[in-house]
Amino acid sequence: VQLQAFGGGLTPPGASLTLSCAASGRSAGSADMGWFRQVSGLDREFVAAISRSGETTYYGNSAKGRFTISRDNAKNTVNLQMNSLKPEDTAVYYCAADISYPPPKIPHVMAASYQYWGQGTQVTVSS
Repeated sequence: VQLQAFGGGLTPPGASLTLSCAASGRSAGSADMGWFRQVSGLDREFVAAISRSGETTYYGNSAKGRFTISRDNAKNTVNLQMNSLKPEDTAVYYCAADISYPPPKIPHVMAASYQYWGQGTQVTVSS
């Protein structure tokens, strides 16, 4: 599975931004997808995840109520809609794919559970 994340950039506090992740490869449509973020020097933080069917979503505490993860399986894309952005949301955002079988009941929140990673896209929230 190859992943490419894009959509990052510089945005003021309170604004919205949508990140997208394009997946390709034979197993791309059979993967739980997750978004993580990382600030230099810190561990990768779970943001959100969505099951293969799109029926189950799960959010990290920092994302609850502000971010929405969605997927389009026909296009093999996963989006992360981020609203009410804060300076502390500044990080490199990574999309990841988990093709483990059988699939978990809810998508994994641990980075180590994902086998494939995109290259990351920088999000900077600053006035």
